[in-house]
Amino acid sequence: MIELELVGVRVELPHNQPIVLLKETTGTRFLPIWIGPVEATSIAFALQGVETERPMTHDLMRDLLAALDVTVDRIVVTELREGTFYAEIHMTHGEESVVVSSRPSDAIALAVRDSVPIYGEQDVLDDAGIEIEDDEEDEVERFKEFLDQVSPEDFNS
Repeated sequence: MIELELVGVRVELPHNQPIVLLKETTGTRFLPIWIGPVEATSIAFALQGVETERPMTHDLMRDLLAALDVTVDRIVVTELREGTFYAEIHMTHGEESVVVSSRPSDAIALAVRDSVPIYGEQDVLDDAGIEIEDDEEDEVERFKEFLDQVSPEDFNS
C-alpha cells in the first residue's frame, strides 16, 4: 500500500465532471478519480470547514460510527476494474477489525472529516497513476490555487 494525500477536488471542464486528486506522499504520482457532484460537495465542505445546519450524509456516517464506538483507521483504494475504482474502509470496534467495501468518493468524504489516512494499492497506482513532469508543475500550482478559491457551491448541478 502507498500512502496518499488529498490534493483537493475540482470540476473537470468541459464536461463539468468533479474529480478528486490524490498524490503519493513519498512519490511523484497523482491519482485522479472522477466522482459525483454530491460527494464533491461533501469533500469540499469538509476541506473548507463548512458547517451545515443539519448533518450531511458523510457527517451522519461519522457520527453514527462514533456513537457505536467504531474508529475509522484508514481508507484504501483497492482496485480499478473496467474503469471503476473500488475502496475499503478499515475500522476498529473494540478488539475487532472490520472492513467495509465503499466507493472511493464516499470513503474519502468520510476520511477527510477525521483526518483518516488514505492509501492506494500499488496495482491501482501502476494502472491509473499519472506523473506530472517538471514543466507541468505550473499546472499543479494553478490547480492548487483553484482549490484555494473554489467554493462548495461550485459543485452543485
